[in-house]
Amino acid sequence: MATPPSITPPKDSWLSRRPLVRQQVLLILALAVIVGIFEVLNPGFLGTDNISSILQDSTETILLAFAETLVIITGGIDISVGATLGLSGIVGSIVLVAVGQAGFGALPSLILGTVAALAVGFIIGLCNALMITRARVTPFIATLAMLGIATGLTFVLTNGVDISGLAPQIATWGNTVFFDVLTLPIVVTAILGVIVASFLHGARFGRWTFAVGSNARAARGAGIPVQRHLMKIYVISGLLSAVAGVLVFMRLGTGSPLEGANDELNAIAAVVIGGASLFGGTGTIIGTLLGALIIGTIVNGLIVAGIQPYWQTVIIGVIIAIAVMVQERGRARD
Repeated sequence: MATPPSITPPKDSWLSRRPLVRQQVLLILALAVIVGIFEVLNPGFLGTDNISSILQDSTETILLAFAETLVIITGGIDISVGATLGLSGIVGSIVLVAVGQAGFGALPSLILGTVAALAVGFIIGLCNALMITRARVTPFIATLAMLGIATGLTFVLTNGVDISGLAPQIATWGNTVFFDVLTLPIVVTAILGVIVASFLHGARFGRWTFAVGSNARAARGAGIPVQRHLMKIYVISGLLSAVAGVLVFMRLGTGSPLEGANDELNAIAAVVIGGASLFGGTGTIIGTLLGALIIGTIVNGLIVAGIQPYWQTVIIGVIIAIAVMVQERGRARD
């Protein structure tokens, strides 16, 4: 069977860098201004301890945002990423505790718990993909249904109670700081970011992803297996969400049924702030990373400033609205 021809990425893709580079420079400047404001309000905000805390707490959002970036570039959306994180983390925690009680050490328990969490993420991603590609359900409705299913299963498995009894080494591994700033979750997130960016911006996988989001019909006419590619995208989204679930229970030392709730809002906000179009065909991993760091910095700064956490959701919602309006104005000019 002949290899499908490659598709030239759309004008706003990674290979046409000027608009994106300009936007990324603006994001860096915005991040610098936000950090500067919080440093003035709270001297010591830029201390290594707080920087490490921001990065550590942001790993959850960053991984979900990477997953959301791939989906949104194809013109879809996955609002089940937070629920996938929650269910994956709970299943992983349950397996980890059971294996530990069976007499195995912390490392084998963590490995088997991670495998179980990844299996959950894979299954959820595959179910989303099948609903979207086979049953022709729109991505929003399909992932909304999965959000409800995963959230419900999370509470069925836990009765709303945290999963305790994880080996104490798990939390130690998840929170030990080295080189003054880095932790294991930060390193894992960075490695996955490099891998995802390499495939999205430097491989055929990325060219096909942008092509599907720009014009699925043209991509199909050029020989790209659109349905199969979308299945890969949603499965990867589920797996990245599951990794986030593993890193969460490593940070907390427990499996919490509340983890992941509303995290899809932060993830989508990071992607939109980073410049990805909700209409598909545009986006970068660097932009998404900057968007997630902006959100993480704002959340941390609000906490340090003693502002009620309820305002965080309000502010993030406002940020999404502003980012989408800016995108709309840009589309109108084009």
